[in-house]
Amino acid sequence: MPTLRKTEFTGEVVWLGHVPGETETIRSSSADQIDLDFGGQAGARHAGVNRASCVRVRNLYTEGTEIRNVRQLTILSAEQLDAIAAEMDLDTLDPGLLGATLILRGIPDFTHVPPSARLQGPSGLTLTVDTENRPCLYPAREIEAEQPGHGAAFKSAATNRRGVTAWVERPGSLALGDTMKLFVPDQRAWAP
Repeated sequence: MPTLRKTEFTGEVVWLGHVPGETETIRSSSADQIDLDFGGQAGARHAGVNRASCVRVRNLYTEGTEIRNVRQLTILSAEQLDAIAAEMDLDTLDPGLLGATLILRGIPDFTHVPPSARLQGPSGLTLTVDTENRPCLYPAREIEAEQPGHGAAFKSAATNRRGVTAWVERPGSLALGDTMKLFVPDQRAWAP
């Protein structure tokens, strides 16, 4: 029996982006199609098979320790992005200000898709979900620069809605309008 169970849920690709690696900002520019290899998106800020550890894993490693890169991509749900914008009293929120790579429509409670879930596109491209992408100050700064007076509201508005980080398990390409199938681990929730 497979250890990954196909769900009835699919997500339509409604936005794609690229965060250039050579800039200090997390802003991503929109694209109609992206190509992903084992290192993620070539030339992107979070590209690479390995990365230097950061504050998110400081209880495990000294900052800067070389570790596997499971944060190659930032994926959010269109529905949760709309909810963040509404809570911030904005009509819309540009995914580029959040450093997004991919926005999907159609998967409920997307931020809490379990770690190790897979998203598979029509090219065979398969992304593995690492974990929830907790809200931080970087998007708040970008939002404040574009929508003065709104950036400070981001962190609380995005709590439990910030999406996930993911890495490429099988390379391929994605285009706007593609549909990604959701597979989840076939196991019960941890209950110590």
